[in-house]
Amino acid sequence: MIYQKRLKDLRELLKSQGLDGYIVPRTDEYQNEFVPPGAERLQWLTGFTGSAGVAVVLKDAAVLMTDSRYTLQARGQIDRDLYVLDDSMKKQLPDWVRENIGEGAVIGYDPMLHTVKQIQQWEQTGEEQGQRYKPVPGNLIDRLWRDRPGPPKAQAFLFPDDVAGRSAADKLALVAADLRVRNVLAALLTRQDSIAWLLNVRGGDVDCTPLVLSHAIVRADAPRVEWFVEPEKIPQDVAKALSTVADIFPAAKLEERLAILAQAARQAGRGIALDPAATPVYFQTQLKQQGAEIAEAQDPCVMPKACKTAAELDSIRAAHIRDGVAVTRFLHALAQGKVKDELDAADKITAFRAEDASFRGLSFPVIAGFNANGAVVHYRATAQTNRAIKAPGLLLIDSGGQYEWGTTDITRTVAIGAPSEEMRKNFTLVLKGHIAVASARFPAGTKGVEIDALARAPLKAAGLDYGHGTGHGVGCFLGVHEEAASISPRGQEPLRPGMLISNEPGYYQEGAYGIRIENLVMVREALAGLSFETVTLAPIDRSLIDVSLLSTEEREWLNAYHARVMQTLGPLLPADVREWLQTETAPL
Repeated sequence: MIYQKRLKDLRELLKSQGLDGYIVPRTDEYQNEFVPPGAERLQWLTGFTGSAGVAVVLKDAAVLMTDSRYTLQARGQIDRDLYVLDDSMKKQLPDWVRENIGEGAVIGYDPMLHTVKQIQQWEQTGEEQGQRYKPVPGNLIDRLWRDRPGPPKAQAFLFPDDVAGRSAADKLALVAADLRVRNVLAALLTRQDSIAWLLNVRGGDVDCTPLVLSHAIVRADAPRVEWFVEPEKIPQDVAKALSTVADIFPAAKLEERLAILAQAARQAGRGIALDPAATPVYFQTQLKQQGAEIAEAQDPCVMPKACKTAAELDSIRAAHIRDGVAVTRFLHALAQGKVKDELDAADKITAFRAEDASFRGLSFPVIAGFNANGAVVHYRATAQTNRAIKAPGLLLIDSGGQYEWGTTDITRTVAIGAPSEEMRKNFTLVLKGHIAVASARFPAGTKGVEIDALARAPLKAAGLDYGHGTGHGVGCFLGVHEEAASISPRGQEPLRPGMLISNEPGYYQEGAYGIRIENLVMVREALAGLSFETVTLAPIDRSLIDVSLLSTEEREWLNAYHARVMQTLGPLLPADVREWLQTETAPL
């Protein structure tokens, strides 16, 4: 009933605003994957808790659109009498609008919640189809959400230069030089991980990613950053450390400074760079109204952030050793029958991680899905969906941590009791795809889409596939999902040395079980081009492997990987866990 009333109230508000529809995305004003409680507008309206999705509310119809990772989750969370559920990868938002409303309709949106690229696409399609997309100042959900939580006020802290491998001054010089090459006066930075990377700062404004919600301006001709952030978030030590590279302004000063920047750009006859995939369309509109020329270009921090320094890579390796100890202890507890259900699995693997002094929290909510729940790609157990872990079946557990030195992300699929032959076959096909990626050698310029094909080949030969990408970029004590680096059917960016990427092929049988094997890999230079270094360390369940389906080379890869797991983690584990790991990593 509560979601029915909220939908009714929104429709009444639309009528008063002269709107035929309204768009409610999952994103916040900063385009984050994880958002503060006060930005959970989509959840407030629909009940859907996934991290990717958008609702469109019309006078007589409403839709929730999400991708294949969340389709099953959404089915169980939304009221299907109120919302149609569509796959956003198969149908674009303007197409659904066209099918459900006539020509001349006006669809409202909050210009702070949608990027330049999104609005360009919608406006073009809308013009062709007879609908108009209209920016509406002041979010309509916020007008209805009476007990909406206030903004976060976590304290910022410094990320050590020796761990980052570059000082903030060095990074600023690198970015400024890039802007001069582009012949622009300045860039507005809206990606939160870009700002954190540039200034070597971290924070706690959102769950799972150590961010300080803010904006920044970088000029090509000035060795300083204008940082727009609430002053109470910046302790004295941070302000002092940044005093040589940053001028700190209250967040409310951003529009005033943008007006000054626009004037300077006009006088200089140069543009202002905006990343159309990350910048709210609101800022583009404001700058254009001030007469500034807009240069649409990728955020200048994206690529140097993706290509980790040698110091970052060393720190990432260290973080993964610590994480491997925690994950292996959990897998041992699971093997001993000490994990009773999905919620207990999430709690226990988190507790093992938390015993490490460098642990700073999860990098995303734990996915622990047993049997049918494992087929929900981004499943999150609740009291209502929680399954007991008891034979027979498969547990898929996908988890990761934020450590002082790095970000981790690992998935293991574990047999509880004796697995079926079908499970063993499908697991082995996934493993073959995983090994194909891990052992790949490829020339410079190779794109993620080309590597993706290697992961899918064994499954496709058996008539199977999976509905998500094979790999995403990962930050260094930053976002577990980082742009630029990607292994997927849409991965068009060439892979470069220093990129940290997941390797996670899978298979999902709806209503039965899910399989995924995930390690993180670093792109490194090799004799004949590039290759991957696997940094994740934890055993892969040997009971699920049909050895007859592995080639000699695949078997040798797995044996070598398990030998490294044992050699690296063994001395750091309690005696009983070490003895168990010895068996689990024995050669096939």
